[in-house]
Amino acid sequence: MKIKTMIENLKLGKKAARHGAVKLKLIDFVDLSALPKPPASFGHEQLFKPSEWGMLGNDKYGCCVFSGAAHETMLWNLECGKRVIFDDASVLSDYSAVTGFDACNPNTDQGTDMQAAASYRLKTGIKDSTGLRHQIGAYLAIAPGNLQEHYIASYLFHAMGIGIQVSDVAMDQFRKGKPWTVVKNSRNEGGHYIPIVGKRLNNINSVSWGRIQPMSVDFFTKNNDESVAYVSLEMLVNNKSSEEFDSEGLIKILNQLK
Repeated sequence: MKIKTMIENLKLGKKAARHGAVKLKLIDFVDLSALPKPPASFGHEQLFKPSEWGMLGNDKYGCCVFSGAAHETMLWNLECGKRVIFDDASVLSDYSAVTGFDACNPNTDQGTDMQAAASYRLKTGIKDSTGLRHQIGAYLAIAPGNLQEHYIASYLFHAMGIGIQVSDVAMDQFRKGKPWTVVKNSRNEGGHYIPIVGKRLNNINSVSWGRIQPMSVDFFTKNNDESVAYVSLEMLVNNKSSEEFDSEGLIKILNQLK
């Protein structure tokens, strides 16, 4: 896989989706109909100043899956009043551990498989700038393009990871600071990983290349090719999330299947 530079200092880096690679599905463990309906607008992404997300190596290398993992972890912790910091070196160390990436050899910058990264986050955890590792408790597949599942997962878990296909027009929209929308006759440039961190009326908010990037529902449903929801104990206070969801109950169920 060739990592492409779409505009100056921005790179892609999600490998092709492998449907079924994540065996456990959200709908197998959670009764979506019994959960509260997400409000029209939700998310905690505004806890960060725009400059605080950081590119985390994704301006130089195709490490978007691990840059996104760091952004998710930053958000989960800040919601609980803890500031966790990642830097290029910490993110690239995990990118290297999973993919064999070597900054001295450009041919090793081949991107990341989302399932492989999720498994690593569960078993090993990603490393912050102090060397502390942050593990997730579980990860679950979300049906690509399914709005209900994505809204519920991003509302309950506060951040979830999605894979999208990015076009040349979308890159131009990003450069101009515009939301991602569908434009006919655009050219696909490759796969990208981004966390969904909120919904603001008609747009879905993500973090991409160090800033909040809105996308239209049409753009999401057209370009989303794989998605993973993560259960993180780091977002819990007194065993519950800020939306009163008991994540430990789900983890206990998943632990029985290991």
